Amino acid sequence: MILPVLGLVLGILLGMFFPVVIPVAYAKLFSVALLASLDSVFGGLRAAAADRFTNAVFITGFFSNALLAAFLVFIGDRLGIDLYYVALLTFGFRIFKNLAGLRRYFLRSDSQKVE
Repeated sequence: MILPVLGLVLGILLGMFFPVVIPVAYAKLFSVALLASLDSVFGGLRAAAADRFTNAVFITGFFSNALLAAFLVFIGDRLGIDLYYVALLTFGFRIFKNLAGLRRYFLRSDSQKVE
């Protein structure tokens, strides 16, 4: 469980020292792809906490979620429909759901240790 956290910290540090400027035209695509990727990361952490983590499921989910979300936003922009908001709400909801599952797991394991 420490490896994903170290990877996240390393990614944040690299982003701070080597900033990448995303053109405004692609900002929606990248933000939704990033949110979809974060959803996969938190889902992977939740699965790892429950001892159900599978590397192949995580890798394929990570890339397919990000690519599908960006593609849907791209198609929505071409059609004049703001699918961007739908993706933000969906992935935001899933991130909070995964965080709630992680919180319950850690609270349950802490309360079992006390007893």
